[in-house]
Amino acid sequence: MAYNGYGGFNGLAGDQNEADSEAGAKITVEQDRVDFVVQQCSLSLANAVRRAMLAEIPTIAIEMVDIEKNTSVLPDEFLAHRLGLIPLDSREVAQKMQDQRKCEFCDDSCDHCAVFLRLHVKCTNQRGLNIYASDLVRISDRGDNIGLPVTDRDPARRGAVIAKIRNDQEIQIRCEARRGIAKEHAKWAPTAAIGFEYDPLNKLKHTHYWYEQNAVDEWPVNAENATWEDADAQADVSVDLDAVPSAIFFDVEGTGVLDPDEIVEGGLDVLQAKLAEILKSLEPSQEPVNGYDGAHDDAFDASGRFTNYRPGGMTPYGAPTYGQSNGYGDF
Repeated sequence: MAYNGYGGFNGLAGDQNEADSEAGAKITVEQDRVDFVVQQCSLSLANAVRRAMLAEIPTIAIEMVDIEKNTSVLPDEFLAHRLGLIPLDSREVAQKMQDQRKCEFCDDSCDHCAVFLRLHVKCTNQRGLNIYASDLVRISDRGDNIGLPVTDRDPARRGAVIAKIRNDQEIQIRCEARRGIAKEHAKWAPTAAIGFEYDPLNKLKHTHYWYEQNAVDEWPVNAENATWEDADAQADVSVDLDAVPSAIFFDVEGTGVLDPDEIVEGGLDVLQAKLAEILKSLEPSQEPVNGYDGAHDDAFDASGRFTNYRPGGMTPYGAPTYGQSNGYGDF
């Protein structure tokens, strides 16, 4: 299916043609990257998914640092900041870990809402010593990998460098990793970057680009995405202000804390949960209102009559609602 850049999605389910049978996502998955194209999707929905992937997927990162000993040249604040940015395995965090502020099992920290790690390194030679993420030891007794430093991207499996120390220098730290989202702090971000494009050749004219001689020739084209254009896409046509994109291109790069497919699924789960909360809040209450039975949204009763009360509901004065019997045959 070719991307035409015009009228690809108008939000009307009944206005689909034969090409819509090919609508959907075209996906390429790598170790830390997923590249996919979504067709027949509104721009607002796609952007909502992008924002959810960026900032609302729960992961785990070091939040509290107790520095017991630090004789290195690196200040305590710098050391704590570097520890917070170390990627920790966050697979199944959303299912297995609670938010520390809402934990049902403790008032401070426990194994249900935190992962505890320890770092104790001392240099005993004149050459100096590098401290890596792999030197962090998880002391929490868990049966999963949550909270373990991500080191498998490094051929030596040592992970990121935390600090460098010299002879007789020592660092001894106790860390507490907690669940969070990137909306609170970037250290909880599961993504390094998200590429988002919907108009490879700028046919919709949603942006302007400075050029020297020819705007079309100098436009920074993504060759791979541009292959979705129709043959006449480069033609100089008048701008349709009502046109909308029919294909949206995502390029999601992870930090290693989650697999790339989990990031995409997590973003969709977050969006679904938010929409579910809205729908739940709009549902009529089944609880009595002001001590009286029956108050709920406008509806029809079993006999087809319009009523503001559930069938059999009572008014504040004890009388049945209009048009209903009181159960004794009086009216």
